[in-house]
Amino acid sequence: MKKKKRKKAKARRKRPQKRKKAKPRPKKRPAKGKKVTIRPTFKIENIVASAELGLELDLYTIASRVHDVEYEPEQFPGAILKLKEPKTSLLLFKNGKIICTGGKNEAEVGAAIEKTLRMLLKFSKVKPPKRTKPKFVVQNIVASAEFNVELDLYTIASKVKDVEYEPEQFPGAIMKFKSPKTSLLLFKNGKIICTGGRSEKEVENALNMAARILEPYSSPLQS
Repeated sequence: MKKKKRKKAKARRKRPQKRKKAKPRPKKRPAKGKKVTIRPTFKIENIVASAELGLELDLYTIASRVHDVEYEPEQFPGAILKLKEPKTSLLLFKNGKIICTGGKNEAEVGAAIEKTLRMLLKFSKVKPPKRTKPKFVVQNIVASAEFNVELDLYTIASKVKDVEYEPEQFPGAIMKFKSPKTSLLLFKNGKIICTGGRSEKEVENALNMAARILEPYSSPLQS
């Protein structure tokens, strides 16, 4: 009997003890009323600019002789030229007007337009004076920005002027400024898309204005 008791005692000792499951740590929630400072950073995604080359272009000849040019006059009156360096697309019209898209900064836009002028000179009956540097006008800048905060879009839409938010149709809110004339797409995670600016300075000013307005309705991002 004693031997049996000893064996049972040993078996109990050998049995692995069940470890208690560690309780998951609760996620830290931002303290209510905590003031948040937004320091926006942005990146230009696309610049749309227009220019006049001072040429009279034969689009049929250009499309047949220049690589990477598409021209279908039945669908659209302009030809499309695609450059690999700088990576841009240009709409060419018979009267020498062009629209450049895809540039990430004004230097790229200027380089693309000058390169296009040199390529097309031999296809024009009318030619500008030598060493002409075509001027361009920025029509629109699209920029993406990070506010690095969580935005309360419902409260923003109810309390901030010129903000529209219809989550059933689109997940972002739309904020509009009259000066500089821009539109901003606001997302809950603090990501912003800014359109309508005509210079990098206008984009920067619009984002700084938005940051000041949205600070009371923002909280730290939850990790």
